[in-house]
Amino acid sequence: MAAAELDFDDAELSSALTTGLGEVEQALLAAVSGADPYVTEMARHLTYAGGKRTRPLLVLLGAHFGKPDVPEVLQAAVVVELTHLATLYHDDVMDEASVRRGAQSANARFGNSVAILTGDYLFARASDIVSELGPEAVRIQARTFARLVHGQIRETAGPRGADPVQHYLDVLAEKTGALIATSARFGAMFGGADPAMVAAIAEFGETFGMAFQLSDDLLDIASDTDQSGKTPGTDLREGVLTLPVLYALGSDDPDSRRLAEIVQGPVTDDELHAEALTLLRDSVGMDRARATVRDYADRARAQLEALPDVPARAALDHLCSHVAARTR
Repeated sequence: MAAAELDFDDAELSSALTTGLGEVEQALLAAVSGADPYVTEMARHLTYAGGKRTRPLLVLLGAHFGKPDVPEVLQAAVVVELTHLATLYHDDVMDEASVRRGAQSANARFGNSVAILTGDYLFARASDIVSELGPEAVRIQARTFARLVHGQIRETAGPRGADPVQHYLDVLAEKTGALIATSARFGAMFGGADPAMVAAIAEFGETFGMAFQLSDDLLDIASDTDQSGKTPGTDLREGVLTLPVLYALGSDDPDSRRLAEIVQGPVTDDELHAEALTLLRDSVGMDRARATVRDYADRARAQLEALPDVPARAALDHLCSHVAARTR
């Protein structure tokens, strides 16, 4: 997803995407620069930390189904990444995370109150920029933001009697799928693609977003800090039961009973946390969760058939393969 990974088959497209992401990076830094140096430092903290820039990439790829060089495409890419960054500030407070993207999290550095306010500031900057893109863009952004918040509320409230696995997937659709779908939609929309194409790529974006987030959740268990850019097992420490855990707990695996004893709530004890990670990494739950990632990636790839056979479609197909393979 990062610029280093844009080794698609089409050299011209790869070059255009690398250039476009560079322009997005500069525009992001400009967007989070306020009059007050302290506000700028806080707002730039996670921006400087980097990230995959998956959402801007989806905007740029969506635009290649139309005219990718219109200025609104760049603005839309900045909007979706600012929105995403804002959610990270808020998520780290809720998760009590200490590391984000390999660097000290904003809440650990500045405190919870400042981190929350910085997230609010970034949401405001995204709203300001999207207002320049017209009422339809504002409406889409508002509905996307509502889904993001709704998903966070549902995750915080828990299943409340619903099937835990379905509840988890529904939360992911809102917290991640919604914004990635909007990213792809914005790219095609502002690139001037026809409405049917815009709808098709948005549908792809939601399914791809599910595969992407599921693979991220597996990496939270399977990888170390250097690979994932965050402290392994953050979800366990917060008491969030992701898909591998839910699958493992529902299996006949001999270790599932011990795992159930450990994950009754947030796993804050370092020894128990390490034991839970070891149990999960070797569990049937991880194997089943990997299969679910592959299923979503395959479904997203199938949805690409509704789009024209152009280099951007092949690039999206490549991303599906990458997401399905990176949890090994």
